Amino acid sequence: MIPYLELSKLIAQKGHKVSFVSTPRNIDRLPKLPPNLAPLINLVKLTLPHIDNLPENAEATIDLPYHKVKYLKLALDGLRQPFTHFLQASSPDWVFFDFAPYWLGPIAAELNVASAFFSIYIAACLGYSGPPSLMLGGQDGSRSKPEDFTVPPKWVPFKTTVAFRLFEILRIFDGVTGDDGNVSDAYRFGATITGCDVVAVRSCSELEPEWLQLLQEIYQKPVIPVGQLPSTAFNGVDEDNDDAWKATKEWLDKQARSSVVYVAFGSEAKPSQAELTEITLGLELSQLPFFWVLRTRRGLTDTELIELPEGFERRTEGRGVVCTSWAPQVKILSHDSVGGFLTHSGWSSVVEAVQFERALILLTFLAHQGLNARLLEEKKMAYSIPRDERDGSFTRNSVAESLRLVMVKEEGKIYRDKVKEMRGLFGDRDRQDRDDDDDVMIQCVIITIL
Repeated sequence: MIPYLELSKLIAQKGHKVSFVSTPRNIDRLPKLPPNLAPLINLVKLTLPHIDNLPENAEATIDLPYHKVKYLKLALDGLRQPFTHFLQASSPDWVFFDFAPYWLGPIAAELNVASAFFSIYIAACLGYSGPPSLMLGGQDGSRSKPEDFTVPPKWVPFKTTVAFRLFEILRIFDGVTGDDGNVSDAYRFGATITGCDVVAVRSCSELEPEWLQLLQEIYQKPVIPVGQLPSTAFNGVDEDNDDAWKATKEWLDKQARSSVVYVAFGSEAKPSQAELTEITLGLELSQLPFFWVLRTRRGLTDTELIELPEGFERRTEGRGVVCTSWAPQVKILSHDSVGGFLTHSGWSSVVEAVQFERALILLTFLAHQGLNARLLEEKKMAYSIPRDERDGSFTRNSVAESLRLVMVKEEGKIYRDKVKEMRGLFGDRDRQDRDDDDDVMIQCVIITIL
């Protein structure tokens, strides 16, 4: 949701009016809008219809165990009519939307509203997925089993390592192919790309020019990079009176410059108990100071509880912090004591880390994260913890060795230097403003997401 909000703010900064459409709980989760932009951004709430198997009050992927996310998309499909009525009533010039409401492009076309699919996935992820015709079911037999997804596809004309590792595709294969009457993610992407007028990508030509060019060729429609959209979160909180941040900052202030490993795996990924144990003991073995934001459950219906190994917090007292509540990630990453980030390679987290020159150590879990990781590895911007190819398992020793390699060893200097070199592409907000200086007034832009 945050990249969509950042895009909304970027559009509003140019004087355009925006309606940001989502569900009630999701709207309430958003950070407060800056006072200068609040009059231009209208937050619109549409209630999801009730469907079987979707827990009450579940409105985002963070509210659900992974295997139940498909029901959230099915519920979203029930919003076709409310979305249509909203577009009819508001008469916008443009509608920007995510891949999940794949039916929205044709609706906008019928109402003479220009439409753009805004992809929070980088161009490499989209290019790897292939032409829309393939996503819509025109399979050529080249990718029918998980192993087929572990090599670069034949339509990519340049040399690349961007592909899933076997354990990564095995974890999401049902979502790629579809099951239980649900529309597959691949089909949603294909229909969304086919039905829109323009594809806007969260990327820049300096980072992945060949992938953006490939998209232009296989989509046969305009593909526009909109930049990395670094966070400009405004929470309206006085930092000096924010007790949670004050305690975190006091601990960080006591640590040496660039010594701390920040550990977080996003709002969706949750390690298994076996993974948690190895991460935990790996952090202990590394002897590095750490601040870990640990997600122990996905929504209220998640009954698979995970626990830290006995005695871990006592043994690392003073050297490490485990936070099981929300933490201000951007503020933590911006602190001088943080030197590295152990992350799932979600692109928002990558952008936030690189804009503060934090070295990246990767541990992927779900969805497109593996494709992000391959691009970052190719560009020597990150190092992935070694894992078993089939089950994705890893050891505490590999965690400790990877952290020390990237954080302190001479061999890891290439990763520390590369993020410093790339900072300008990821954290330059002036670059965003230079991308589009069109002064034409847009009456209303609709941003629609889950």
